[in-house]
Amino acid sequence: MFKVVTRLEDLIKVFIIRGIVFIEEQGVPYTIERDMHEHSATHVLGEEHGEPFAAGRIRNLGEYAKLERIAIRKAYRGKNLGHKLTEFMIATAKERGFQKFKVHAQVYLAGFYQKQGFEIVGDMFKEAGIDHYVMIRNDSGQ
Repeated sequence: MFKVVTRLEDLIKVFIIRGIVFIEEQGVPYTIERDMHEHSATHVLGEEHGEPFAAGRIRNLGEYAKLERIAIRKAYRGKNLGHKLTEFMIATAKERGFQKFKVHAQVYLAGFYQKQGFEIVGDMFKEAGIDHYVMIRNDSGQ
C-alpha cells in the first residue's frame, strides 16, 4: 500500500497527487509547492490496486526527520489512510536512525497529528498562505 519511491514513474505519481491536493484543492501556487528539496527528500507513495492516492516526503533536518507534503486524495479520506501514511513515514525515518520528528501541520489537522503523538510547539504561522503549527514528536525517551 505504501512504499518509498525509487522509480521515476512513482515520483511522477507523487507529484500528481500533490498537484491535485495542494495546487487544485488548497490553492497553493505551483511555484512554492515544488521546491529545492525535491531531489534530496525521500518520497513516499500510497497506491491501491494501481491507483495512486497518497503522497508524502521526508527530509533530514539534523536530529529531526521532517514529514512534509503529506496528501491524501479526497476520495480516499476518512478511511484512516492518513494515520497509516504517517505511521509508514515515521517507521521509514526510524529505519534511517531518526527518533525525533517534525511536521508543519495545517491548523485544522493539529488534532490528527496529536493522535499520532505530536505536540504543538510555538505559535501559529502562515505557510503558503495557510495557518500552520510546528509540531514535534520525540520517541528517543528524552
